[in-house]
Amino acid sequence: MKQRIANIMNYALALPVAALIAGAVVPVTPAFAATNCDDPASTGINSAECAKGNGQSNSLTAEGGVFQTVTNILLFVIGAVAVIMLVIGGIRYTISNGDSAQVTAAKNTILYAIIGIVVAILAYAAVNFVIGSFASTT
Repeated sequence: MKQRIANIMNYALALPVAALIAGAVVPVTPAFAATNCDDPASTGINSAECAKGNGQSNSLTAEGGVFQTVTNILLFVIGAVAVIMLVIGGIRYTISNGDSAQVTAAKNTILYAIIGIVVAILAYAAVNFVIGSFASTT
């Protein structure tokens, strides 16, 4: 049982560590100079500014960038699933009728759901910290 909990904790810590490693590997891109999108002579890498929507970030890793949006959605889903499993574990505990095997299974469900919620919160904090530290301040 202790080995199983240790394995779960190792896997639970892998997500924040992976987020930190990914944040350290992804380079910070500088903001591009403004271009005149009405000028047909405006070509090169800065012409990508013309295809960008209003308020869209210059960098994938900036505040409100693609990485932050995707990770926030995934972490929300993980948190929602953990809360649902917490409720299911509570219902299983309530309807166990004192059967020790069912009580143990229900307690394990509740324990793993709480671990999942804690991991989701820590991963959210780690991702936002990494993105905030690598976001350009220009």
